[in-house]
Amino acid sequence: MTQACDIAIVGAGMAGASLAAALEGRARVVLIESEEAPGYHATGRSAAFWTESYGGPGVQPLTSASGPALRDLGMLSARAALTIGRSGQEREVADFARKFADLGVVVELLDHARLADHIPGLRGEWTLGAFEPSCCDIDVAALHQHYLVAARKAGAHVRCRAGLRAARREGGGWRLDLADGSALSCEVLVNAAGAWADPVAGIAGVRPVGITPFRRTVAQLEVAPAAPADLPLVLDVSEKFYFKPERGRLWLSPHDETPSPPCDAAPEEMDVALAIDRLEQVVDWSVRRVEHRWAGLRSFAPDRLPVYGFDPAEPRFFWCAGQGGFGIQTAPAGADLAARLLLGEPAGAVDPAPYDPARFA
Repeated sequence: MTQACDIAIVGAGMAGASLAAALEGRARVVLIESEEAPGYHATGRSAAFWTESYGGPGVQPLTSASGPALRDLGMLSARAALTIGRSGQEREVADFARKFADLGVVVELLDHARLADHIPGLRGEWTLGAFEPSCCDIDVAALHQHYLVAARKAGAHVRCRAGLRAARREGGGWRLDLADGSALSCEVLVNAAGAWADPVAGIAGVRPVGITPFRRTVAQLEVAPAAPADLPLVLDVSEKFYFKPERGRLWLSPHDETPSPPCDAAPEEMDVALAIDRLEQVVDWSVRRVEHRWAGLRSFAPDRLPVYGFDPAEPRFFWCAGQGGFGIQTAPAGADLAARLLLGEPAGAVDPAPYDPARFA
């Protein structure tokens, strides 16, 4: 027997789960997930922070609009962020601060002495920083579960181990064949498949928009002295590293972006070694051991902005993809925007035009 619904969402990670919750029972929704449990890939491997400058000016409206909802849900805890530069990079740091201050983000320039108050052991060549007091940590697991629970309460069905195998237009909608041997009919097919977004489009006979997955590495380190619990998220203005404390340890990334096919990403030893080398150029701490390492895939459209909206050539195919490394921090606003577009409702807090898939037509 073929199950019928109004909207089938491919992918039950943060993008798919938040969208299903935002629809609030106004449509019959089925979430299709290829893994045994939702959130196995990018959602489960996030560095878990919310900062308004992360992702650039085109992403900032989604991030800033998501802040109140994340706070109301109790998903944020205070962290602060510092984007730092070496001697000779004063202009880059000042331009960074000015760019986001012009967008309404609170940013304060700090000199080396004030940077060192926030980052013990900071080496002398790091002379200027942009301080963002609004930056917070996100409880990613709790947020994802919140959306899954809300979606289920609104009547959505979550089908795990049921990856999309075939899709064809049938009548006014779609017939989908799933990996568990079952079939599903729907009026609208939503592509929230993360790193698999372009392959899902291909299965449906829709022209891909060029969403490319990139591997990002994170390592958990024991350092001496121990990373202070109130250490801000520290980012390099040249995007060569970021690090933050996590329960007495340090989470460190070399800010790598290595093109990858869609897969269960694994860290490379060279990337971990590169991250440690870059950390040692910033602070005089010693790395006692690498306790854990992991990698995830961040998927970007060609212009590095998310893609939300109906495909211009296939009006029953909806894109909810290309969230890069900022899909967690933009989830509330992204889901609201996508739900409004799906239901034909007026725009909300964020202008949908920059994220329209028609820009790639």
